[in-house]
Amino acid sequence: MKRNWLSGSLGFIPGQHSIRKEIGAGLISYFSVVYIVMVNAAILHDAGMPLQAAMVGTLLTSLAGCLLMAFWGKSPIIVVPGMGINAFFTYTLVHSMKLSWQEALAVTTTAGLLFAVLAFSSLYKKISDAIPHNLQHGISVGIGLFLTFIGLQKSGIVIAHQTTFVTIGHFSDPNVITACITLLLALVLFVRKVKGDLLISILVGTALAYVLGATHPSGNKMEGKPLQQYGDLFAHLSFGAIGTLAFWIAVFLLLLIIVFENIGLIGAQTHMIERPETFTGSLRALSVSNILAGLFGSSPTVAAAESTAGIAAGGRTGLSPLVTAILFGATFFFIPLLTYIPDSAIAPVLIIIGSLMVQNIQQMNFRDFTEAFPAFLVMVMIPFTYSIIDGMAFGFIAYPAAKLAAGRGKEVKAVMYVITALFIANFVLHALM
Repeated sequence: MKRNWLSGSLGFIPGQHSIRKEIGAGLISYFSVVYIVMVNAAILHDAGMPLQAAMVGTLLTSLAGCLLMAFWGKSPIIVVPGMGINAFFTYTLVHSMKLSWQEALAVTTTAGLLFAVLAFSSLYKKISDAIPHNLQHGISVGIGLFLTFIGLQKSGIVIAHQTTFVTIGHFSDPNVITACITLLLALVLFVRKVKGDLLISILVGTALAYVLGATHPSGNKMEGKPLQQYGDLFAHLSFGAIGTLAFWIAVFLLLLIIVFENIGLIGAQTHMIERPETFTGSLRALSVSNILAGLFGSSPTVAAAESTAGIAAGGRTGLSPLVTAILFGATFFFIPLLTYIPDSAIAPVLIIIGSLMVQNIQQMNFRDFTEAFPAFLVMVMIPFTYSIIDGMAFGFIAYPAAKLAAGRGKEVKAVMYVITALFIANFVLHALM
């Protein structure tokens, strides 16, 4: 009966899959990705959300996403709020586009609904194929540089300067010392492929911050009740801006990022487990998790890159994310303790993740200048303008311009011209406001 349930609901096949390996893979995946609870909540807190409530929202979103992947996708893919996309949520939708975090949640759910429409049809292939690969990879590289810049700022390693805009921080500052040592530790653990490397780095960095006096214990941190705070976050979407062009531009761009990132990740992960037949179910499960993300109060979800740790440990079916979901559920009891983690312990993780995203530059074509220059603009303008949407705009506008100038306008798909028009409309809109 037990094996029939595993086989029917989770894709587990006795004789081909090992229950012990699946459980072990779920444990490894959890410890590889649980850092997202602290890091994602810290970024959402920058958008104005209560910190402990953001942790609850992150946990619920991750738990629901893993359960959907376990029973629907039937693959060992872990679903959590995505790094890079959370930066788009906070620093672009809220800070740059001036949406409230409630409106940004509405953007997330709307993009999730559209993603579901694409996932349950073949439209996602047409959109993905219409966007040049150089621009797709350029977005990942640009967001990676942006996350690195945010990490350097949060750590105090880079600070503001009146003349040069930025400069090196003060290395006598305990926060900077803590961040540098934590970054070095994270580097060593990551290079040596220690399980739970980023989580260990955050915990050691937190302890070091208190030892060096970079932060001090506060009784106020434990006073808040996470679930009580979460009442002010759950289902607090605001569609007040739904009639504006800015709202739909935000939805469209967020949708593009979600589609680009997840198609590539799910495709690679289902290929690793040699079960390509699980791709469609996994993509659909992920699309539904994005709808729930906005309701639960989190930024959009992705198929976590850390899933590969569980796959390497033998995860092949939905039993792995089921185990990870159970562990996420147990994490609720530790939320008050997680609020003690300072920025100096979290910032190094942002830098490490940023460096991983920049590796996509290896997949880019720099021999054709009409392909290279627009992607280059995306990469540099995202961190330099401190806005993912503005950085993308420069590249997406430059691409058809370069192709037309070279007499190769036919190489640009119709969808690309539509996206370019939306970016231009967004600039015009801001100029008139």
